[in-house]
Amino acid sequence: MSYELIAILMFSTMMLMLLTGQRVFGAIGFVAVVAAFFLWGDRGGYDLGFSAAMKLMKWYPLLTLPMFIFMGYVLSESRIADDLYKMFHVWMGGLSGGLAVGTIGLMVLISAMNGLSVAGMAIGATIALPELLRRGYDKRMVTGVIQAGSSLGILVPPSVVLVLYAMIARQPVGQLWLAGVIPGLMMATMFVIYIVVRCKLNPALGPVLPADERDIPMKEKLRLLRAGLLPLAIFFIMMVPFVNGWTSLVESSAIGAIAAFMAAVLKGRMTREVFENTVRNTLGISCMFMWIILAALAFGAVFDGLGAVKAIESLFTEKLALNPWVILILMQLSFIVMGTFLDDTAMLVIVAPLYVPLAGALGFDLIWYGILYTITTQIAYMTPPFGYNLFLMRAMAPPEIGLRDIYASIIPFVLVMVGALTVIMIFPQIALWLPNYIYGN
Repeated sequence: MSYELIAILMFSTMMLMLLTGQRVFGAIGFVAVVAAFFLWGDRGGYDLGFSAAMKLMKWYPLLTLPMFIFMGYVLSESRIADDLYKMFHVWMGGLSGGLAVGTIGLMVLISAMNGLSVAGMAIGATIALPELLRRGYDKRMVTGVIQAGSSLGILVPPSVVLVLYAMIARQPVGQLWLAGVIPGLMMATMFVIYIVVRCKLNPALGPVLPADERDIPMKEKLRLLRAGLLPLAIFFIMMVPFVNGWTSLVESSAIGAIAAFMAAVLKGRMTREVFENTVRNTLGISCMFMWIILAALAFGAVFDGLGAVKAIESLFTEKLALNPWVILILMQLSFIVMGTFLDDTAMLVIVAPLYVPLAGALGFDLIWYGILYTITTQIAYMTPPFGYNLFLMRAMAPPEIGLRDIYASIIPFVLVMVGALTVIMIFPQIALWLPNYIYGN
């Protein structure tokens, strides 16, 4: 059997196992180890899994993963996110569609707190959605706002998914985070512009808050501003030393975790229940990511040994004679298809052994490609009919919001995201300027 046929058999077996509902790490790891046994015997099969585990344990930046997850859960479990929304409620309520704009701002700050899109979706659906509906906002508008805002979770640093990408693609985490800053803020700004223009044309979609709710003393407004900007202050306390080279990435993540914990303690919200939930959730999410990374490393090692990447590169560039940009677009479209039944982490570990080396061989910057990946997977998450986020939103939304409303709500925001993706593909420096500037100095 040729190596190319073995690679195709491995990939198709893994996809079949995933479609049957198997755990992501179990399906990927099982296919990798079984293939190694058949290819290289008992010793090869044992060594593959062991070497992948040792590589994972020795990867020092992986320590950032539980730190950032802990920081995010401390801030969300201690209800500091509630303070954020109260701040936006008071300061943005006088603008048509102002609470929807404030919700996007909330999502940006939640992303800087947590780094997981699911966390942003959960907080938006429980805090913002009921308030927006009670204020008379159009249900399709607000459903789309929350889904679109949650997409910023894996792009704005500290993105947990970009840490995973860095591990698999062997790229610096710090550069990937910095590369996500401007695209993330650009996409958030595009969402805000769309909301403001749409509500200006049709004010009924986002009514202005009554004057009596907005006319509160400036002292109270400033108090809410200070309380709401606390997560942003924690973010800067963590990131400024890292960007200036005073601390390593792991040290900065520890600073962020300690700062979040102390903030919750000083506000009197670090109860035993909050601490227990935070630690339990941090342990669960961290272990999940570690198992997935372990399986991905083993699977990638087999693919490297087979030379599958070179075979696929030869197929596209020599036999089919495709332009590198055409190949890149086809790769992005495949994410859209896979996003109908897989989450972003599963997509990454499945295709990274093939796509990341292929993108590098075609001459594309792998930092830039990581940003394209994160945006494309979020588009896939929200693309009907089977987008992962659509069903997640359905589970969290109140009964009056049906699946048809959820489908219709996301279409304009998906178009905005496609526009943002296109701009970043045409102008790579949008993603690359900041990391090049910081690391160049």
